[in-house]
Amino acid sequence: MPVTARAVPARPGSPSVPALLVAAHGGPALAVTAVTALLALRAGLRPFDAFAVTAAVFTGQLTIGWGNDLLDLRRDRAVGRADKPLATGVLPAGRVVGALVVAAGACIVLSALAGWRSALLNATLATGAGHAYNLGLKATVWSWAPYACAFGTLPSVVTLADPALGWAPLWMAGASAALGVAAHLLNTLPDLTDDERTGVRGLPHRLGEGRSRVLAAVLLSTASLLAVLGPAGTPPVWAWAALTLVTVLALVTLVAPARTPFRAAVAIALLDVLLLVAAG
Repeated sequence: MPVTARAVPARPGSPSVPALLVAAHGGPALAVTAVTALLALRAGLRPFDAFAVTAAVFTGQLTIGWGNDLLDLRRDRAVGRADKPLATGVLPAGRVVGALVVAAGACIVLSALAGWRSALLNATLATGAGHAYNLGLKATVWSWAPYACAFGTLPSVVTLADPALGWAPLWMAGASAALGVAAHLLNTLPDLTDDERTGVRGLPHRLGEGRSRVLAAVLLSTASLLAVLGPAGTPPVWAWAALTLVTVLALVTLVAPARTPFRAAVAIALLDVLLLVAAG
């Protein structure tokens, strides 16, 4: 029996700014923005270039989040997503469309200020990959590809803002891509049942929860290895200590019961970000 969506009237007078941030998937958007800022700081970009590229990534992330919730509005209403302001009617769709258009324009301008190479990469393979996911790849076996593409190119979006730096090293792109695919797997797990009900069957849905967690742990561990062994020279002692902790947490994701594996995988992801930024 097909599931039908129930229209929900907008609630006048509700706060729009917090709701807009929620609809933009504010947590992940801010996390990616923070990583961008740290990479820009580590790369030694000029303050203006660092601001421009970080703001460009942030506004691009906003467009991805808003685009996702607009395209998923019918599905979110069908499964009763109380955490989605658009689905509950707290936030009018027209307001989100307007915000998306403004953010897209800002993203284009800010990307251009960061340099044409960084702008082109951000528009096509970083922000563009997120919209490709929203527009259909999320429901296919290739759902992981936009995450690999967007995360894998993020370090180069930053470094290309400085013509003297050029492309980020391959080990950094590989570590970032592995981190991105793992984030996709872990982020999808809580919604597996709701997604299946509405016809969304990406890679995590086809693998199932158990195998998705195992694959995420492997990818996060791979990202850690690349971040420690990729840079030239002998890794510092603290990097080996972090890698040892990653190994322990990876084993926890494989054998621990209940929600512990998920928490351990999130801890590995945070360590990977620190390793990536510190090593970069």
